[in-house]
Parts: sequence; C-alpha cells; structure tokens
Amino acid sequence: MSMQKQVLAVVMGGGRGTRLYPLTAERCKPAVPLAGKYRLVDIPISNCINSEINRIFLLTQFHTASLHRHTQNTYHFDPFGGGFVDILSAEQTEKNANWYQGTADAVRRNLQHFRSFPHDLVLILSGDQLYRMDFRKIIADHIASKADVSLAAIPFPVSKVEGLGLMQVNDDLSINRFVEKPKDPAVIDSLTLSPKLEAGLHSSSGEKHCLASMGIYVFNRQVLADALDNNMTDFGKEVIPSLLGNKRLFAHIFEGYWEDIGTVKAFFDTNLALSDPLPPFNFFDPTAPIYTQDRYLPASKLNKCDIDHVVIGDGSIITDSKLTRCVLGIRSFVGENTHLSNVVMMGADYYETPEQQADNAAKGIFSIGVGANCYIEHTIIDKNARIGDNVKLSPKDKPDGDYAHGIIIRDGVLVVPKGVIVPSGTVL
Repeated sequence: MSMQKQVLAVVMGGGRGTRLYPLTAERCKPAVPLAGKYRLVDIPISNCINSEINRIFLLTQFHTASLHRHTQNTYHFDPFGGGFVDILSAEQTEKNANWYQGTADAVRRNLQHFRSFPHDLVLILSGDQLYRMDFRKIIADHIASKADVSLAAIPFPVSKVEGLGLMQVNDDLSINRFVEKPKDPAVIDSLTLSPKLEAGLHSSSGEKHCLASMGIYVFNRQVLADALDNNMTDFGKEVIPSLLGNKRLFAHIFEGYWEDIGTVKAFFDTNLALSDPLPPFNFFDPTAPIYTQDRYLPASKLNKCDIDHVVIGDGSIITDSKLTRCVLGIRSFVGENTHLSNVVMMGADYYETPEQQADNAAKGIFSIGVGANCYIEHTIIDKNARIGDNVKLSPKDKPDGDYAHGIIIRDGVLVVPKGVIVPSGTVL
C-alpha cells in the first residue's frame, strides 16, 4: 500500500495557549504568524505534504476562526490524488457535550471520522513546533521494527531537558521507560543514553544526552483504537506510559532542528533567529518547501533605509528608517526616521483604502503600522496594531505585567497586542 493510502495524519490544533498570551488572545497557537508570512500550522502540514502524506485531519477547539480561514484558503488538492486537509472542530454529540479534555481525548472523539478512510497507521503531530522532518523515515522504521507505537525523539543534553518528557531505551531503540517532565537529577541521570547510542549521535557535545519526546507518534490503527478505549485524556502523561510493557514501543531518533514554540520568549527568539545569515531553520530549502497562503501581494518597497539582518514579508513599505535584527510580516508599514531593534512585527491583515485612512484621520486614528520618529526595541508588534509618531517602547528594566494602552510585557518581551492603538508620544 502506498504512503498516501497507508497513513492518516492528525494535527493537534492546540489548547488555550496561555503561555503564548497575548499572541493567543484572538487566535489559537497554530494560527500564530511566523517568519514574516507563515503560520505555525504550515509547518506540520508542509512536512506531511513533503513526505507524500496528503490525508490530513486538523483538530481544533479554541479561537479557531483565523486558523480555519488560513487553512481553507491555503491547502487545495487536485481531485485525482485523494488529498485533503479536513478541519475537525470540537462538537457536541449525544454521548459527549464537553470540550476536548486533552490530546488523547481529541483523537478519541474523532476516531469515527478516521474510519471512513482506508489506513493502517495514524501519524499524530503537534501544531505548534518548528522543525523539518521526512515522516517516511519514522514510518519505515516503525514497520521494520514491527512496532505498535513509535515516538519521535530528539537527543537533548542533560542540562537542557527541563520540562520535557524523557524516555529510556535499549540499544535496539525499544522503549522500556517513559517519564513526563522529571526534575529529580537522579531520575534524569537514569534515563541517559547507553554508550553505544551516545557514540552514534552526530552531536559533538561531551555532555550525556537523554531522548526527549517530540510529541510525534505513529500508531498502528487498531493499537490506537485500543489505547483510547478508556478515559485517559493526554498522550504523554497517560496513554504512552500505560502502553509500556503491553505493546511494542520504539523510539525514532531525530537530530535536526526542533523548537517547541510554547512561550512568548520562545516565539520571539525563534523568529529573530531566522534573520541570522545561517539561521538554525532554513526556509530556503528547495527540496522541502514550507507552504502557505498565496496572497498575490506586491513586492516590498524600501526607501532610503538602513537594514541589518532583517526579514521582510511581501507588500511592506519601509521609509527612511533603521532596522536592526527584525522580522516584519506581510503589509508592514514603518514611517520616517524610525528605529526598530530586535522587533518581530506581524504586519496587517489588509490594506486600508485612502477613504478609510481619511475617515480614520478625521476621528484622530492613525494608520496601521509604526509612525515616524519612533524607537522600539525587544518588542513583538501583533497584526493591525497602530503606533503613532514619536513613540518609544522598550521592556528594559521593567517587570512583566500589563501597561498603558493595552501593552503587555511577558517573559521580558514587550508585546503590542493585535489591533491595539498606541498614541503618539507614548514612552514606555
């Protein structure tokens, strides 16, 4: 059976995303803009398409409108290949009127929809991680080892495993122990790789490594159904540990770039890293492109600007300004004599017409974007924000919390939330 007929992919649309707030105040995590023109959900879907897996279910629940709109406008398959990205939102039924209670519960409540399609394997993916993986490799290993469940695992130095689910494996990569987010150093040390597996890693670090779960699972179809025939709600905390000793669980080691974008700081740092000359994640790989919505926007226009390590999305206009290590999204506008340093600006959802601009000006509302004579550093500017002239924003020496005009500092990063208006002359 071909890969397309053998495998169904299930992308978890994410929970409330409280650690990413206020970026998730009006959208779910997978819908958060990334790298100037993408959304987080484009990563797992593109990895599937590049791996010849074209039957994809997207499970959603919180603040789903923008995610649904983006997905429906982006992923269109020809009628001959049988491919689709099917959105499955939490729904009330005669048996269950509750929201999804966790990742396992979300999959359990949609098994009935999966049964309509022939498949042997189910590939379960997170919707809020940045990585590039050829899923054909983990599926080939899964079949070769005759596993019931395979877990994608990434080697992490012992000093960096905090907050991760760790597994202990034998030299054949069979899993005999799984511990969710251990803190005891003795427990962590007991989960380190054997000398044989350690020697096989590409990493040159002299530190011992543990295998951390990436939240990517391959299940045999019937094993998944049996594993969810209960009230367990979470894969990492409950389902996977319950299968140890009862089913054949194997790890698939992945040594590429992987980032779980779960916090404001992680999102901020990951985006800015993309402006480096050799970024850790390469969006320019022609062999495995990342797909997104084709918006037919004009090329960006820069007038007399000083640019240093900057990513700029389509349809932007930057005028006589200085930008240092920034990522600017589609339809970004920056006025004259403005300096942006370490800024992630998401841009806008639309262009304002001259009539709208005139009407807003009459009401004292300035245009979307950043005005003239501003200095902004270490900041995320969410979509459709309006920042007036002579504004100075910086989180330096300021505690996390809520500030005037809707501005928030989170994880040491200043955030101007979506649609917020920052008056001219504001200094923070």
